[in-house]
Amino acid sequence: MRSGYVTRFIKRFLTINEGPHSVLADDEFYDAVESGLDKMEEEQELRERLKSGQVIPVTPPPTSPAALHRLWPEIEKVVKQEVAMAKLGVGESGSGWQLFAEDGEMRMYRREEEVDGMVVDPLKAVHVVKGITGHELCHYFFNPQYRYDWETTLEHMNVLETISEDTLVFHQTHKRIWPASQRDVVFWSHLRRFPNDQDRDGPDIWTVVNNSTEHPDHPANAGKCVRIFLTVCLLCQTRVDPPKAGAPVTRDDITCKISYCSVVNPGGWAPASVLRAVYKREYPKFLKRFTAYVKNQTKDKPIMY
Repeated sequence: MRSGYVTRFIKRFLTINEGPHSVLADDEFYDAVESGLDKMEEEQELRERLKSGQVIPVTPPPTSPAALHRLWPEIEKVVKQEVAMAKLGVGESGSGWQLFAEDGEMRMYRREEEVDGMVVDPLKAVHVVKGITGHELCHYFFNPQYRYDWETTLEHMNVLETISEDTLVFHQTHKRIWPASQRDVVFWSHLRRFPNDQDRDGPDIWTVVNNSTEHPDHPANAGKCVRIFLTVCLLCQTRVDPPKAGAPVTRDDITCKISYCSVVNPGGWAPASVLRAVYKREYPKFLKRFTAYVKNQTKDKPIMY
């Protein structure tokens, strides 16, 4: 009798987990994911209050030049492509962009696309934030020692390889959000600065580009995690308003224009309506949370141009 009960329990557990035959309706699936995300935010707030201030060490850079690394041709190609796309306005970068979230200076757009039935909507956000620079935003976005502070779904992060001081290969495992399967991702991340073509006397433009890659120590979908595949570009341009004659530049004189572009294939399976609802909820919150984090981190520090 007890054995039969256990068998029925296991079968029910397996059917309610992620998959096209899940017994959960789309609204129930979304409610479960939303509840999981809310719990992660609460845990993050507690972690920030208890944070010990430990810094994650980064492996020293290799002696060989980054340009000789096997990934470098791909990095150069993808960075140029993503920066060019991020610079384009929504009307210039292709048809089909839909405004799906708006909050003050922030606008978020998407194009509805699917690959093999999985939602992979390209997303683009534009935002303007006062008091911080593009260098500061990209510094905190790229540097692994800060990632646990602002990425609330992160369970474990490891730097697999240091190609150079501005190029790292990461493996990240994200917390499981029931009823979806746990996810992980392997990607290279590259930090770069380049001159401002529109204002050669102004601060440089900064960018961070992340792109999925393969690593022999962490093959895709080989364990309990479903592999995420992504391409992300954070492009930041700083504007400095001239202060009054003789006065020093303060953070009140600084404004940063942000373009954030991403294409994420979450892998596995989840209802399209749920994924789009999660994107609509989470992407604006992420951008507001991250920029607020950088403002808080830099408010009493010298300006980093």
